Formats: sequence, C-alpha cells, structure tokens
Amino acid sequence: MSHPVTTAERKPLPESVVAGLQRLVGARCELGESVRRQHGESETHFASVLPDAVVFPETTEEVAELVKYCVAQDVPIIPFGAGTSVEGNTIPIHGGVTFDLSKMDRVIEVNSSDFDCTVEAGVRREQLNEHLRDQGLFFPIDPGANATIGGMASTRASGTNAVRYGTMREAILSLKVVTPEGKIVRTSRRARKSAAGYDLTRLMIGAEGTLGIITEITLRLHGIPETVSSAVCSFETLIGAVDTVVESIQMGVPLARVEILDDAQMRAVNQRSSLNYPEKTTLFFEFHGTEAGVAEQVSIVSDLAGANGGGEFQWSNRPEDRAKLWKARHEAYYAAVNVRPGAIGWATDVCVPIGRLAECIGETKKDLETCSVPACILGHVGDGNFHVIFSIDPDASDEMAEVEIVNGRLIERALAMDGTCTGEHGIGIGKQEWLVRELGDAVEMMRTIKRALDPKNLFNPGKIFEL
Repeated sequence: MSHPVTTAERKPLPESVVAGLQRLVGARCELGESVRRQHGESETHFASVLPDAVVFPETTEEVAELVKYCVAQDVPIIPFGAGTSVEGNTIPIHGGVTFDLSKMDRVIEVNSSDFDCTVEAGVRREQLNEHLRDQGLFFPIDPGANATIGGMASTRASGTNAVRYGTMREAILSLKVVTPEGKIVRTSRRARKSAAGYDLTRLMIGAEGTLGIITEITLRLHGIPETVSSAVCSFETLIGAVDTVVESIQMGVPLARVEILDDAQMRAVNQRSSLNYPEKTTLFFEFHGTEAGVAEQVSIVSDLAGANGGGEFQWSNRPEDRAKLWKARHEAYYAAVNVRPGAIGWATDVCVPIGRLAECIGETKKDLETCSVPACILGHVGDGNFHVIFSIDPDASDEMAEVEIVNGRLIERALAMDGTCTGEHGIGIGKQEWLVRELGDAVEMMRTIKRALDPKNLFNPGKIFEL
C-alpha cells in the first residue's frame, strides 16, 4: 500500500476552487482546521489526515452538482457519515473535499404495510428506530455505534442482530447513488426480488464510497416482536460458550442476538459500566418471538449451556434492563481500550465458517496469552464474526509492531479456515494486502470496475486497493 500524502506535502486547494465550492453551498463549505480535523480521523489507530475542505450538502441534487464541479477540477471526493469507521475508511489520505452528509437526515417515507422505508444517507440508526417505534416496526442492523445509514451501507455493516436478521446486504432493497459523472442513479425498485440486469445495489453496498456517493437508501423493516427476552450466561471455558452457540444454531434455534465476551472483556465491561457479572467468558443472548416461542428457545439453549459448562441465566426482561445490558455491550470497545488511560484501540475483524469458530477463537486466545499488549475478545459469535481489541500505548512503536504481527497471524488463521479478513469493518486502508491474499485475481476485477466508473480515481481514492 502506498503511503498517504500528508498535509505538509499537499498543495492547498486553489482559491478559485474554494470560491467555486462556496458558490454552490455558501457557508456550508468549511475551511476551518477544527472542522477539517473532525473529518480527518475516526475510530481507528491510523494517523489523521485533514481534508482540504468540508462541504455539507442538503440534497441529492446538491451532491450531484458538487461532484460535477470537483471532478472537473480533479479534486478527490470523500463521503463522510458519522466518522465511526475503524479501518480508516473516511480518512482523506490523498486530500480533497470531504462530503459530510449529516444534513441529509430525513426519513422520506415509511411503507408500513410493505415493511420498508426510504431514508436519506445521514439518518442515524437510533433516529430511524425512534421514528419507527410508534408504527410497531424496527430496523434491526445494529453495529453498536450510532452510525449513519449511508455509512452502514457503504461499509456493508453488520452487528449484534445479524445472526437472525442479516447484514446491510440483506437489509437494503434499493439505493439512490450519485456517480462520478454526476448522474443520479436508482439501482432498483422496492420489489422484494428482481432479476433486472446487474445487481447494482449490491455493487454499491460495501464499496466504501469508491464507486459513487449513496444519498438515499430503501430498507427492509421488521415488526417489533411480541416478546423480547435477554439473558447473560457465564461459562467455565471459552470453548464451552462457543459450542453452545454452534449447537443452538444447528438445532434451528432462531437466536436474535448472541454475543461472546471473554474474561478480559468482562472485566473491562464491569469496570466501565458498573456491572458485577462473573469475570468469565460470557454469552449475551436475546430471544425474539411469541411468548411460547421464546420460552421454547430459552429451554433449548439453557439445556445446551448447562451441558457445556454454563451457569445460571441472569435475565433482563424489562426494557430498561435490556437497554442497560446492550449499552454495556455496545460500549465494550471503549471499555477494552480504556483499560489503559490514554491508550488507542485496534479492533480486528475476522469471520470464519461457524463450524471452525471454536477452533479459531481458541487458538487466538492462546496467541494473546503471550502478547504483551492488553487485549479482549468479543464478537457476533452467531455468524462466525469476532474481534480482538488491543489497548495500545500510542507512544510505544514496539507495541504497534507486535499487534501487527498478532493480527497477521489471526487473519492467516481465518483465511486458512476459508474465512475472511473482515466480517463487517471493510477494507479501508488497513487490509488491502489481506484482500489480495483472500481473493486473488478477483481484486483485479474490482480494479477494472473502479477504472470504468471512476476513471480519474477521485472517489475516496486509496481505499480498498490502490490503482
């Protein structure tokens, strides 16, 4: 991977280009260092790089006009949502103009009888579910951070509900995209299935803004379950916890959520969230369905957990108790990083076939026992996706080098099991070499698509792969 162009090496945008941007959006073109700095970093261990300017479009048409102008001036374009990505996906490593879509935050329509809705890219997931609650509907994709729907689409995000409800790939019916030519394209209609030509919707999902800017998203919705029940269960061994999940899925239990947190992660969570769970490998469960259906699910999983060394289930059935439980899980990343004051985090992101999951996590746990950098394991164990979160001293270059080696072994292990180097975080600037190792010549096919749609390489350049 080539080195990013630092701010010191770059020439500032010509005054004429800045004037052109200001003509298009007025005061919504920001040049101040504080705003640019906010858009030059994210939840990542990579160094920040400031964009040359930040614009805040308010409509798809405005995005299209800005794109036409920037492309004509050969200025790189970096789409930006909430800044919660962890692989440097929105860092403007080659400079340019960041398009912050946060002002495009309208819920355009909800078709409750069809269980779908259309939103602008800047809508946050929590905002959407607040809007839907009174209609008995919810949007299930839950990556933890209160990300924007556009950002979640661009990174093919997942989360705690993926084991039952799928990822953004399954949740999206249609997109409105501004292409590098400045055209506004709708990738499909609202029908639940279509065989009409190339699947442009899935092409844009996970493209990280390298092929176009997603401005509107039509999403599948689900009815709020009649009964929701959450529970925590501690295990004597990590393998026992993983085996419980695998056996539950093999028996057809429709787990809504099942998250694994190892003993180190539980210590960190207890400390941050003022909880007192046993500091052992733990599963966080959630069951959705009818009252009878949930009772049946709980009975099966409780029996399996007991046979695998699990303790008693600790229940959180009141909404406020469930909210506290899942808030602790969503803040687990920060809990893991902050075991050392002033530390920075590095979150890994492999996913393997579920039949190899226990082996992969077990070998990873052994690897961490000899690592000098504090680390925790957590993940969406129901779909084979887990993370190691390292808490790194930013002033210790040897720690960064050590984590690089441990992360490399983890990805090698996952690929050897026919898994992937990223289950949900994307490639960004952090996993480009691993993408080639994983997919080989398929990456050149991706480059061909990129060159065809963005011949000037101005849309989020340097992400996923270098041309």
